[in-house]
Amino acid sequence: MSDACIINGHIIDPANNIDEVGNLFITDGKITSIRYQSPVTVGARLPRPHGAGNPTPTETGNFFYDATGQIVAPGLIDMHVHLREPGFEHKETIATGTAAAAAGGFTSVACMANTSPVIDTPEKIEQIYDIADKTAKTNVFPFGSITKDLAGEELTDMRGMRSAGAIGFSDDGVTVMNASLMRDALALSAELGFPIMVHCEEHNLNAGAVMNFGETSRKLGLIGSPNAAEDIIVARDIMLAEMTGGHLHVLHVSTAGAVALIRQAKKRGVRVTAEACPHHWILTDTAVEKQGTDAKMHPPLRTQTDIDAVIEGLCDGTIDAIATDHAPHAPSEKAQGMLDAPNGIIGLETCLPLVLTYLVQPGYLTLGEAIAKMTAVPADILGIDRGTLSVGAVADVTVIDVESVHLVDVTKSRSKSQNTPFAGWELKGWQTITLQKGVASSQ
Repeated sequence: MSDACIINGHIIDPANNIDEVGNLFITDGKITSIRYQSPVTVGARLPRPHGAGNPTPTETGNFFYDATGQIVAPGLIDMHVHLREPGFEHKETIATGTAAAAAGGFTSVACMANTSPVIDTPEKIEQIYDIADKTAKTNVFPFGSITKDLAGEELTDMRGMRSAGAIGFSDDGVTVMNASLMRDALALSAELGFPIMVHCEEHNLNAGAVMNFGETSRKLGLIGSPNAAEDIIVARDIMLAEMTGGHLHVLHVSTAGAVALIRQAKKRGVRVTAEACPHHWILTDTAVEKQGTDAKMHPPLRTQTDIDAVIEGLCDGTIDAIATDHAPHAPSEKAQGMLDAPNGIIGLETCLPLVLTYLVQPGYLTLGEAIAKMTAVPADILGIDRGTLSVGAVADVTVIDVESVHLVDVTKSRSKSQNTPFAGWELKGWQTITLQKGVASSQ
C-alpha cells in the first residue's frame, strides 16, 4: 500500500537525467517506485528504475494527484533565506517563512545567521533545529556565522557548530573585511568540507550607499555603490580559496565583473560556486525610481550590462544555483524612505514563476537546467540528501503547472511581510503541489 501517488506527470529529475512522463509512488515518506509511460521527446532517458512492483494507481492510499500536463520535480531548495527568528519575529518567523517557501514550491531552505542573537554557537544551531521541528512547513538547514556576532573580529566555533548541524557558514549582510580571518575560515572549509558563503561588498566603497552608483543614483541625488565594491571582494576571496583549497560560495552575484572573475577562477580549478537571485537578472537600478524602497537591496540592482552578464553566467554554468535572498521587512520599516529603510525583498513565493517567465520562456535555460539550479545543484553545494527523485530518496516533491498564469498578489502572501517590487506582475508557471516527506505541505 502506497501512502501517496502522483500520476501522469512529466517527471524531470536532473540528478538522474530523467525527463519522462510517469507515475511516482511514495511509502512512509520515501520514493518507492517510478513507473514510466509514453516517453517525452525532450531530453535524454535512463533505463527505468526498479521499484516496489511498480504499483498501479488503484493501490494508492492517502494521497492521490493526477498531474497530467504538469511537471513533477524534486522539491525545490532555496540556499539563501532569512527567516528572521529569533529576534525579528515582527518581520518573519520560521513558521511563516517556511509556509511561504512551501507555497512557492520549496521543500528545503537554508537560513542565514544574521538573527538576534546571531547564530554563532552550537547551542544556537540546535535552537533553530528545535524551532523548525515544532513549526516549520519545510526542511530547515541553518548556517552558522563566520565571525562572532557578525563583528568580523574573531572566528566562531565552526567545528562545534558543524557537529551541531550547521551546513555552512556565512556573515551574510556584511562582509568579513579582515582577509586573514577569511583565509582561516576557508582553511577550515578545506579541512572539514563545508562551504563558506560570502557577502561581497567592500564597505569602504559602499559606505552610505542605498542603490547602485550610476546615472540613476546621480539623477535621484542618492549615494551609490559601485560595481568595484563587489568585484574587489570577489577577487580577494577567490585568491584566498585558491590558496587554501576551501570551498567558496559567492552569494547574490550582481555585477558583470564578478561573473567574469568567477568564470576565470573555475577555469583555473578554484573551488568556487555562485548563485544569482531573480531581481539581479530582471530589474535594473531604474526600478528605484518607481518602486522606491521595494527596490532597495544590497548588493543593489545594477545595469542592463550586469543583467546580461548574470544571465550569461547562469547559461554557461559560471553561476551554479538560483536562490532568493528572501529578506522580509515590516511595512513600517520599508516606509521609512530610501535613506533609512532596510535592504532586501521577499522572494520565496515568486522565485519559481520568475525563473519560468524570465529564464525558461525566453530560452535562456531549458526547464531541466532551471530545475537543476533549484534542486540538485544547491543540494550538492550544501551537502544535503535532497534534490532528487531517486527510488529510496526522501519524498520531497514539487508539482508545477508551467502554463498557469497569475498576478503576484502580496496580500495573499504566507510571509509576514510584503516587500517586493514584483507586486501586480503577471507571471506564467506556478507551483500546484508541494510534498515534504510525502505529505502535502502546500496545494
